[in-house]
Amino acid sequence: MRIPDLDIDALRAFVTVAESGGFTAAAELLGRTQSAVSVKIKRLEEVLGRRVFERTSRHLSLTRDGEVLLSYARRLLDLNDETVRRLAEPAVEGELRLGMAEYVAPRQLPALLGRFARAFPGVHVEVRVASGSSLMPDLEAGELDLLVAMREEGEGRGRVIQRDPLVWAAGEGFEMPAPDAPLPLCLMPSPCIYRSRALAGLERQGRSWRSRYTSHSMLGIQAAVTAGLGVTVVGAAALAPGMRVLGPESGLPELGHAEIALYGEERRRSAAAPLVRYIVDQLQAALAPPLRAA
Repeated sequence: MRIPDLDIDALRAFVTVAESGGFTAAAELLGRTQSAVSVKIKRLEEVLGRRVFERTSRHLSLTRDGEVLLSYARRLLDLNDETVRRLAEPAVEGELRLGMAEYVAPRQLPALLGRFARAFPGVHVEVRVASGSSLMPDLEAGELDLLVAMREEGEGRGRVIQRDPLVWAAGEGFEMPAPDAPLPLCLMPSPCIYRSRALAGLERQGRSWRSRYTSHSMLGIQAAVTAGLGVTVVGAAALAPGMRVLGPESGLPELGHAEIALYGEERRRSAAAPLVRYIVDQLQAALAPPLRAA
């Protein structure tokens, strides 16, 4: 029996649909029509003999087979893109000083840097991980080439690479206090988008709060929250094991989204464009939550 070849374009369409949450959003990201994306997915399902999505008029989810395929498809696309960059694009050499706000893809960062090293073996990468507010002066002073950090929606500087939903989070065993009792908070000090959104939301709601734990490090906040000291606000990308999202039933205010942006690319010479594209592509993939299996 001859094993059929999988179409890379079809796999890219499949992964984009899964990561963006729908065919319309995927079509915009891919620069295709929605019908063209649908045809790609249909052909992929025909080759595999399996359905990869469950579709209704209001809901789209991965099937169990689709969930299995997603892991393989990402690996195949990584290898395809790494091969093309290695052979088809001009060789890129030199040094890249990358600042990364610690709340951006903390668990995915090691794997991302490993893939970067394989794709660009001639580039030495120096990574600084800290809060976005402490890294911005380094970028402005020319000590960093690129910075990935969070910004308020609509802020003029930087290029948005992902929108991150902000959520209230607590430890697994944390019990919410009564609505008339102060809410214990674990937050980073100002300036911090998480902190300002949390306090503004509670002020609108008229709910009292008390500072239970303050840390300049997101790792410190995550540790305090998982230990049950209090509640925090984080982007969905910064949720750590042992933390759970407090939904609408908690009575806490909605917080909207913040934007994860790339700063400094306008200063990079054109030869570094492949580096920028790679970083953006990998971060978008790392930060996009996949569809759940049906």
